Amino acid sequence: MILAFDGSSIDGSAYTDVVGLAQRSPSWLDGVISAWSTYGLAVFAVLIVAAWWRARRQNTSVAVRALAAPAIVLVAYGVDYAIKLIVREDRPCQSLRITTLEACPGPGDWSFPSNHAALATAAAVALYFVSRRLGAVALVAAAALAASRVWVGVHYPHDVVAGVAVGGLVALAMVALVRRVPETVTVRLTATRLRPLLVAS
Repeated sequence: MILAFDGSSIDGSAYTDVVGLAQRSPSWLDGVISAWSTYGLAVFAVLIVAAWWRARRQNTSVAVRALAAPAIVLVAYGVDYAIKLIVREDRPCQSLRITTLEACPGPGDWSFPSNHAALATAAAVALYFVSRRLGAVALVAAAALAASRVWVGVHYPHDVVAGVAVGGLVALAMVALVRRVPETVTVRLTATRLRPLLVAS
């Protein structure tokens, strides 16, 4: 039998306050936030593609950073998922048995840290080192996505804070590695079949 951690003692009251506010809010607002919570990650994929497309017109170093963004997000997901398996925290909607906007995930779908928060933050940080403007937009969007996961009832506040921390730290570490790639290496890559990915025609 797997014993799951109950995180309600950390910030369960804050969670119930947010979920209660969501239940009292206009249906249109709940609909917008629920849609963002469910589909918001697709926006980060679009931003990554846009950043890469623009980076090809700047220089190869920036283009390499843009190409690294999806890998950075995948590494952040892996780290976040590993932590989930170690901590094994039940979803708040299971522990507190509260009605939520989004259907409560089943047992074994662990809550800590938030995958959505980790992925969005990792993407935003990676984007910031490609384009300050797109990165700033992505950081705001990541914060909104993280908050939406509490609003719809599938995460405690500490879950999304931890997800933001995991995604941010992993992305910063990965970006630091990518930025250490010598300029000569990136220039040489333009002479390979990777040229179309690094330089605009």
